[in-house]
Amino acid sequence: MSSTTPPPPNPGAGEDGWSGPVAGLARLVDSLRRDIDPLTTLPGRVDELAEVLARLSETVASIATRRNAGPAPTWLLAPANPDDTTNLLDDLTAWLGAIYLRYPDGAAALPDCWLWHPDLVEELVWLMHAWSAAYQGPAASVALAGDWHDRQRPGVVRRIRQNVGSCSVERHQTRGGRPPLTATAPAVPALEQLAEIAAWWATARDSAPPEPTDPSANGAHR
Repeated sequence: MSSTTPPPPNPGAGEDGWSGPVAGLARLVDSLRRDIDPLTTLPGRVDELAEVLARLSETVASIATRRNAGPAPTWLLAPANPDDTTNLLDDLTAWLGAIYLRYPDGAAALPDCWLWHPDLVEELVWLMHAWSAAYQGPAASVALAGDWHDRQRPGVVRRIRQNVGSCSVERHQTRGGRPPLTATAPAVPALEQLAEIAAWWATARDSAPPEPTDPSANGAHR
């Protein structure tokens, strides 16, 4: 009985039986398939990321809108918290020095005792936020800036002059013999008692306010 010798193995054949260029192409296709399989879920991930980004954009826009276009804080109904009232006065005095007191009529009408007039502080707080909306808010425009210059700022200056007039820290003191304030370059007055006024307004606004200090020791003379 004769035996049959099996054919020698084909060195170019792969496990799937393909050989030569066909085997190389098959391996390339298989490699590409393995590379592409993880990408089949990519469209869903992209959609999810887009949704997260959209929600984040809405949140940022909402925060910016509340900060720049929301209602101005009120001094008359400020929270009974010295930190809040101090922060509000810190912002206001910074703005007064940078913007409001640059106008000669505003500087001339602002009395040294402005911190002791809640209605005056209220006027200045909303005027500051009107300025921010005109120049810095999401709806800032030349029209809003023009209205601030032509109507809002002059209106506040006029009311301060009418309602407070020539009031001074001496009129809020019960002690006599205080020397008059001397005229110097415009500066925000009474800053040395800002924290004291903020604490009083936050915790005891229905009682008598702190008495003004000696105006001669005030670094922000009028």
